[in-house]
Amino acid sequence: MSHIVLLPLGSAGDVFPFIWLGRKLIARGHRVTMITACLFEEPARKAGLDFVPLGTKEEFESLQHDARIWKPFQATQLVFDYAGRSAMRTFEAIAKLSVEERPCLLLGSLLAFGGRLAREKLGIPLITVHLQPSVLISLHETPILFSEAPWISRLPRWIKKIIFSGPNPADQKAKPWLKKACGEIGVPPPRSVFRQWFHSPDGTLLLFPDWFAAPQPDWPAAHHQHTFPLEDLATEQSLSPELEQFLRAGEKPIIFTPGSANVQAHTFFRSALAAVEQTGRRAVFVSRDLSQLPPHLPSSVLAVEYAPFSALLPHASAFVHHGGIGTLSQGFAASVPQLLMPMAHDQPDNEHRLRRLGAGFGLTPKKFTPERVAEALRKLSTDPSIAVAVQKCAQHIASRPSSDSVISWLESKMR
Repeated sequence: MSHIVLLPLGSAGDVFPFIWLGRKLIARGHRVTMITACLFEEPARKAGLDFVPLGTKEEFESLQHDARIWKPFQATQLVFDYAGRSAMRTFEAIAKLSVEERPCLLLGSLLAFGGRLAREKLGIPLITVHLQPSVLISLHETPILFSEAPWISRLPRWIKKIIFSGPNPADQKAKPWLKKACGEIGVPPPRSVFRQWFHSPDGTLLLFPDWFAAPQPDWPAAHHQHTFPLEDLATEQSLSPELEQFLRAGEKPIIFTPGSANVQAHTFFRSALAAVEQTGRRAVFVSRDLSQLPPHLPSSVLAVEYAPFSALLPHASAFVHHGGIGTLSQGFAASVPQLLMPMAHDQPDNEHRLRRLGAGFGLTPKKFTPERVAEALRKLSTDPSIAVAVQKCAQHIASRPSSDSVISWLESKMR
């Protein structure tokens, strides 16, 4: 039995796909350990994974409450600083595991710099797992990194090359931490985190389909592209009786969620409530922090802390959310039109791809007003071209390939 270590870093949308990988690897007979924030210990263990917690609940929550986490450029800087600070303790956790049973493979996100330290020092193969195409900075089909600057993707390639050769958040924020860590363990630091450590030389796994993002000539050569994992813990958690009763009591509601890690969504929910009241629609508000919701919700609106979207969305008429890749893919699978409010991270690029597919569109936070949201909801429910595009996306999801090819590819990389 081989020992494989998973190294996600981020919110539920970043961790759940690794739980999906863990389930598949365990079914194949491998031992799997996940190293990540302590908040995810319960779902990981319920899925059968061994677990090594990192950090404290307070540390993770302080990052969530930082207002910069949803500001386009500041969010990227904040995330890379956090990833750089986390690298050494992740490496130490891997090194401790190696004393007991040496892992034969590491699977880590772009931000799992501790995994790259372990690769360089301990010689354990590392596969970089990308969950969204926005992290692949192609000079051909360049991701939309900022909602306010989509024009960058339309520039000539030679100009893009100049732009991306300049300063970047990974080198500005993560590199100082990594240089220090490399010095402590005795390995050469990267000259550029962005150019040398974004993709592991051992291979890159892309967990999004080619109909969503077609391969580009300058993507990593040693990559394997699959499809969306669609992991939402539905195996362990079903819809609550209260929610099931609400769904049966009237017309299909609109589902609103600002993302599992968003604790700064008061304006989002105020606009959502006003929009559904204007349109006379029912709604379900999903948020881990219900204090963000307006007080005294009408009987036509139900608030829940969590619901697996694979079970909830088939009962929905529309899906309004932040645009995270995991949430977006669940909307595709459920065949519902989607309205996004992209803020930062991968969200602007995901909104661009949703719009291009014709299955929905987005409003920036400044434009996410009750009147515009109400008008967008009317368009989602009446535009026949959106209905056709939504069905086409669902058909793509329904014909998803088996995960066997992914696990076989990973097994070929084991040492």
